[in-house]
Amino acid sequence: MVNNIFLGLGSNKGDRLYFLRAAVKKIHGFESCKVLSVSSVYETRPYGNSNQENFYNAVIEIDTGLGVIGLHKFLQNIEIELGRKYPHEKWAPREIDIDILFLNTLIYETEELIIPHPEVYKRDFALIPLIEIAPDFVPPGQKKKIKEFDLSNIEKHIINKLDYSLI
Repeated sequence: MVNNIFLGLGSNKGDRLYFLRAAVKKIHGFESCKVLSVSSVYETRPYGNSNQENFYNAVIEIDTGLGVIGLHKFLQNIEIELGRKYPHEKWAPREIDIDILFLNTLIYETEELIIPHPEVYKRDFALIPLIEIAPDFVPPGQKKKIKEFDLSNIEKHIINKLDYSLI
């Protein structure tokens, strides 16, 4: 089965742009995954722990034949290959962070993984890039398209949209 999946990518340690590009390249280079679309890169203030460098964030859409657990493990392995340490402190600086934001209309919850991402509706740095690449996506449990969401009450972390391409 092929799934449409939206992934949030973030980096605030070292060469942020390199880590985002490397993650996209590794995802696209895997035989069971294909990158369909890539948002712009946004510079954002840190979320959670504000005493660290700014992030570069983006959202990508992929197709994959991997199941939920297989995809999660695959993405964690990419994070580890790119230098992220596990276990890690919540909201600590990181070379790369890859979150599954949405997997079609799946609602999934275990101790290790929650889909949709539990904080996605609070994060302008996830929603704005998602609206950019998939404005007509209707998230699970919602009745309207993502572009119709009222974003006026969410925390603002985006500083600016950067003129960088990840592919």
